[in-house]
Amino acid sequence: MELLREFLHFFTHLDENLKQWILDYPVWIYGILFLIVFTETGLVLMPFLPGDSLLFAAGALAAAGTGLNIWIVIPLLITAALMGDNVNYFIGRYFGTRIKQREKLLFLKRSHIEKTESFFLKYGGKTIIMARFVPIVRTVAPFIAGAGSMNYKNYILYCIAGAILWVVGITMLGYLLAGFFEKLGISFEIIVFAIIGLSLLPIIIGAVKAKMQKPVA
Repeated sequence: MELLREFLHFFTHLDENLKQWILDYPVWIYGILFLIVFTETGLVLMPFLPGDSLLFAAGALAAAGTGLNIWIVIPLLITAALMGDNVNYFIGRYFGTRIKQREKLLFLKRSHIEKTESFFLKYGGKTIIMARFVPIVRTVAPFIAGAGSMNYKNYILYCIAGAILWVVGITMLGYLLAGFFEKLGISFEIIVFAIIGLSLLPIIIGAVKAKMQKPVA
């Protein structure tokens, strides 16, 4: 319980923590940001790391004159997201073959892979771009794409587009609007929960629609 409390405090006070890291590690801060984004997108078991809020905070701190260079941060984190996605994709491809040979492996079932394959066939690679903006789904989608044997040439094109839109969009949002929110007296904690809420909105809407369309027995 204490560990969860500490994590929530770190997550909701990300701007303060990053500001301290910038002061303590003015050079290494870029490597720290890279590692967090790479891990969140590259390891399917690490979806709880900050993603959207980290990008927003990095943009806000760059605008605040803390010494963080926005023109280094953006290409660096695009690279981190792309590398993470590719690692995740090929891990998924490796385990996907084994999942298909069994009924279940770890937390994934063969039926999950089969449903994913049909989903990608129906909606195409744009799913990868949309998933980029949804926490947890952002981490799981590349793994599932690899496990579902999505064509890599198609995958990488949408992966690049999604990484650029995600990093540039959220980071620049923080860079341009953080000062405005501060003038309005809106705390970073509220901004974090608003970002999470907006990110999860498509999942909630999809779940409600699926429940409404489900035939009554």
